[in-house]
Amino acid sequence: MSNENEVAIQSRRALFRSAGIAAAGLGLATLDAPLLAAPRKIARRGDTDSSDVGVMQGALALEHEGIAAYRIAGGSGLLSKGVLDVALVFLGHHEGHRDSLAKLIATAGAKPVEPKTDAEYISALNIGALKSEGDVVKFAAGLEQGATNAYVGQIAALQDHKLAHLFAQLSTDEAVHWAILNNAAGGAMPKSAYLFG
Repeated sequence: MSNENEVAIQSRRALFRSAGIAAAGLGLATLDAPLLAAPRKIARRGDTDSSDVGVMQGALALEHEGIAAYRIAGGSGLLSKGVLDVALVFLGHHEGHRDSLAKLIATAGAKPVEPKTDAEYISALNIGALKSEGDVVKFAAGLEQGATNAYVGQIAALQDHKLAHLFAQLSTDEAVHWAILNNAAGGAMPKSAYLFG
């Protein structure tokens, strides 16, 4: 490996660590306020539309998938400490999203969708094919991009404007995750506008 490549890899890793720490701080600061307040505000209305509940169930299933993916990949032994630290921050974000969505669904009188087993996620997501840290980072970036697109795509379908605001918050978190992971994976900076949706 040339010195130039080594410097580029070291720089990318340093950026990934710095971005992860910044995202962690931002995530913790925002997680405590609007996202956790949203279930209380929306729950007071008590008139959540049944189609909104269906959208929330789909979002909850995505959060279960994200939690499982980060947990399984984190325990794989493929991640260096810096990357694992960032993955654990993102895992915490997904757990916060899960808790908010499950509370809203239960408040609406529905039973929150349960997560699949780890074996089901490993098979469905082909997690067993991941052989390196780079594979895991690219895989996670793809999941985050898919979740962002899903959330952005559902905002217009929601009847409750407060839920639409919550989904905007969810999609923003996922977009931040994707941006950090895409950069760490050496992905090109997108040149066109409107990256998601």
